Amino acid sequence: MENEQMDGEQNEKPKIEKWWFLVTIILVLIIVGVVFSFSYFDKENNEKNDDINNNISSSTQVKDDEKKVAQKDLKDDWQYDNKEQGGVSKNVSGSSNLSFASPQVSESLDSSFGSPAPSNSNIGLAVGGAKDVNNFRENIKEDYLPLPTDISHEGLFYDYYFDTGSSSECEELFCPSYASAVSSDPISKEKEYYLSVGLNSGISESDFKRKNLNLVVVLDISGSMDSSFDKYYYDSVTGQMLLKDGFSEEDVEEEVETKMDLANKSLVALIDELKPEDRLGLVLYESSAYLAKPLNLISETDISKTKEHILEIESRGGTNMSSGMELGIEQYDNYLNIDSSEYENRIIFLTDAMPNLGNSSEDGLVSLSQKAAEKGIYSTFIGIGVDFNTELINEMTKIQGANYYSVHSEKEFKTRLADEFEFMVTPLVFDLKLTLESDDFEIEKVYGSPEADKASGEIMKVNTLFPSAKVDGRTKGGIVLLKLRKTGEGSDISLKTSYLNREKEEGGSEANFQLNKNPHYYNNGVRKGIVLSRYVNLMKNWMIDERENYEENNPQPVVYNVNYEDGITLPPPMPYELGEWERTSISLSQNEHYADMFSEFLNYYNSEVEALNDPEMEQESQLMEDIISTLSGNN
Repeated sequence: MENEQMDGEQNEKPKIEKWWFLVTIILVLIIVGVVFSFSYFDKENNEKNDDINNNISSSTQVKDDEKKVAQKDLKDDWQYDNKEQGGVSKNVSGSSNLSFASPQVSESLDSSFGSPAPSNSNIGLAVGGAKDVNNFRENIKEDYLPLPTDISHEGLFYDYYFDTGSSSECEELFCPSYASAVSSDPISKEKEYYLSVGLNSGISESDFKRKNLNLVVVLDISGSMDSSFDKYYYDSVTGQMLLKDGFSEEDVEEEVETKMDLANKSLVALIDELKPEDRLGLVLYESSAYLAKPLNLISETDISKTKEHILEIESRGGTNMSSGMELGIEQYDNYLNIDSSEYENRIIFLTDAMPNLGNSSEDGLVSLSQKAAEKGIYSTFIGIGVDFNTELINEMTKIQGANYYSVHSEKEFKTRLADEFEFMVTPLVFDLKLTLESDDFEIEKVYGSPEADKASGEIMKVNTLFPSAKVDGRTKGGIVLLKLRKTGEGSDISLKTSYLNREKEEGGSEANFQLNKNPHYYNNGVRKGIVLSRYVNLMKNWMIDERENYEENNPQPVVYNVNYEDGITLPPPMPYELGEWERTSISLSQNEHYADMFSEFLNYYNSEVEALNDPEMEQESQLMEDIISTLSGNN
């Protein structure tokens, strides 16, 4: 029995071991299967991820390659070495049929004449020449006596918006409107007659677009550009002698920005306004002129490299402005036959305008600019620093298509470019003539045009009108003011205008009316023009008298142009000392006579500001108060 039981137990044991063996095998197979499955799917996912990553990498590589190819195609065409003073240098020793637009004038110049222009025309017009009086303001701020040419009527007008008196819709390129006034001189109380010419255009803001530019910038890199922009480089009068490099000891300690620094930064800002279809070239000049960058398309130029090169430019040498002008003009040899409907040729000068080498005479420089304008190459001058010589530039901007601005800070220049660059480079109306026919009046003086000295008793001439901003029916700098001389007992006036557009096609208009002889202002535009013109005349006469009486122990009796008997007279012409452009300073000094004249005028001016409800004009009030304080010795 025992043996049988033992045999049964021994038989049962192998069965149990076999069962556990089978279970173990099954579990191993399951684990292997699971591991294999995970490995398979992981491999598959990795392969998919690798394909995606390869596609991304391939796409990125293609874009990078395209970018490199595009970058490679851009030209770094700079060819001036500042250290080596390299570059390509150049030393220089019949009858017409007018189409008349509808006249913008009321037959009797009644009060309805001053109604605002239609709102659908958002672009006005303003004359060329000076576009600001910044140099005048900055000199007063620094206690220097400005040059009489630092302030001009057209420059001051462009600081303000004018009611042009347009009473009907304008559909032409240029539609003049007229407003009369009879007003008494605030000092002499004599009656004076005026007529404003409103500069209206039928071009709407949506229609206006500047043409592509072939732009050559001519940059002054002469030694005077290495001085502070708020000091006089050639100063030997005020007792604050400058160091050899144009700085005072205080400037060196304060690390004051130089005119060269400001010019370089301004040029970089200017480049930002250009489009891919524009072309840019750059000429530098000191004693000689150098081609720094040929005239090439912006879209094909490595502009970032160009800007880097510009910011590295340093000043040195004399000032041969005529060499820069001539080399700049030469860059247009291949672009004189451009389609004027597509492209504009313009030279922009950045300079302190103090030539001392080469042909520095007015005739030489003006002649070069004049010949360029006749070929359709127009000029813009950007003056740098308080000693910027406006005597010379004022003569040059009388040329067709020319204008100038003055700059005293990078921020100021960027704002100007952002707001006005397209207007600055786009002349619209040329060779404007206004003929006045009357037995009772003649033109005594023209205010608001650089060609004012070319006017006669019957004709007003304006070389160029540029587009100008229009806000609430008022145009920035939008008038020219005629001072009339009474020659008869009647009041009849006939006016006729003629002008050329960009395609040299002629246009014009004519109007007839009677001028009311009683005191009046037919709109605020003519009223503002009169008060601002008197302000400019007062300032010019003061500066001329101060300079003529500047020499100590002058034996001649002092005769003032502004006085109670004659009032604010027309400023006499300033004799230009051709070739002597190294401008030195004269400090503001005491003058009791002009302290009285300014005080008398300030009362009138403030009352006009109140009547015009134009708080922006208060900046002139503050300036006059500062001058009065200096003239009366209250500083």
